[in-house]
Amino acid sequence: MTLPFATLSEFRSILARLPGPDAGALAAAGARNGQLTKPPGALGRLEDLAIWVAGWQGVEKPRCSRPQVVIFAGNHGVVAQGVSAFPAEVTVQMVANFQHGGAAINQLSRAFGAEMSVHALDLDRPTVDFTEGPAMSEDEVVAALACGWSAVDPAADVLVTGEMGIGNTTAAAALAAALFGGDPVGWVGRGTGVDDAGLKRKADAVARGLARHAGALGDPLEVLRCLGGRELAAMAGAIARARVERVPVVLDGFICTASAAVLEKAVPGALDHCVAGHVSAEGGHPRLLAALGKEPLLNLGLRLGEGSGAALALGVVKGAVACLSGMATFAEAGVSGG
Repeated sequence: MTLPFATLSEFRSILARLPGPDAGALAAAGARNGQLTKPPGALGRLEDLAIWVAGWQGVEKPRCSRPQVVIFAGNHGVVAQGVSAFPAEVTVQMVANFQHGGAAINQLSRAFGAEMSVHALDLDRPTVDFTEGPAMSEDEVVAALACGWSAVDPAADVLVTGEMGIGNTTAAAALAAALFGGDPVGWVGRGTGVDDAGLKRKADAVARGLARHAGALGDPLEVLRCLGGRELAAMAGAIARARVERVPVVLDGFICTASAAVLEKAVPGALDHCVAGHVSAEGGHPRLLAALGKEPLLNLGLRLGEGSGAALALGVVKGAVACLSGMATFAEAGVSGG
């Protein structure tokens, strides 16, 4: 496919002209919801969720019959700072596990009828340690955004993006701190299970990264370039493409949400087509969702990543759209009281 951007400036221009939901479809879905055989509001958040999906899909009766899950993997130079409980080689090993169908996300994708793909981004070439220099050059971050953009199926009716990358909770914490401010200690978490000393190293690495790249903190896309990672940029690219195609997105955990937050900070409203699938056990995630005004669908103490929480939330989305699209109206059912 021919990409619509070759530079960060061109990507920024795309973000400046993102489409909105279909107002007619929103109105029609809302009207239908008001006529279904149930008391008003009896399905709670499912009603709002289904109407929201309808607005982005541009139909009165929304669907979730062709969901897509895309997983991106990358390696991080900041691992050299001792921020992870696992070595970088685990990224390659887990990609192989995804490809052979052995990971949690494989099972959840299968359970909810999602088409899943895995995209490894230069795993033999980690990003630069962001405490020492920008994580990526402009060409590298644009290439990662393009990978995400190209991975999206425009015919999908709902998108989930997930990730794998040893060290990427540190990169996500750096993004969150750069975008929303605050002490790095409040953004870092235990990730794959670091001890107290590892947690301190993570906070220290984020603080040093913020100080080194202080001049970039006013530009969210430069923040992504300097402090992020290839898989984080790829998720941002995929979420932006979904918006252009009007495909609703279910956000996963802390790392996915930090990637998405780059778009929201670049252009307010850029995440209007996204819903938070869950709130994870990673400490900064509830804080990040609050900053974005996103209320999660699930709260199950998950902290795996891979898109697993968002894939699980596909069940909620499927239930919501099934009710709006499949229930009878009072008139259709011949029930009094509508």
